[in-house]
Amino acid sequence: MKRTGPVDELIAKTPDWRGAALAKLRKIVHDADPRIAEDVKWRRPSNPLGSAVWEHEGMVCVGIILKERVRLAFSAGASLPDPKRLFNAQLLGRSRAIDVSEGDVLDQPALKALVRAGVAHNLAKARPGKARPAKARPGRARTGARGSR
Repeated sequence: MKRTGPVDELIAKTPDWRGAALAKLRKIVHDADPRIAEDVKWRRPSNPLGSAVWEHEGMVCVGIILKERVRLAFSAGASLPDPKRLFNAQLLGRSRAIDVSEGDVLDQPALKALVRAGVAHNLAKARPGKARPAKARPGRARTGARGSR
């Protein structure tokens, strides 16, 4: 499937190895979840091309072109299993990232598993059946078999 859009522009305007690395990461992300949506966000004067963002029921990961590397950041990375220890950046807080340098070989199966885990994490949050029941507020009458008036 041929994609055209802002991520293609981002890759095309980064003609060195970093553009090729982002294109490879993009393919891995889409192979892991063909229904994932993509866009470019966070354009600003210091980064006019912005960052590639992949979402499925919320943000899954972000592809960021840096000076000497490409970063794939997972917004819920701290909650995702990483048995192959791919995360090597942003190790504090909720997010985790994988910095890719020129010549790095990607563990594609492990990376696909991380993307799928990120999607599963978002889907688990989005399920309405997972919501906690509302607590009764003081001063309000309860309804149901017990306590009905």
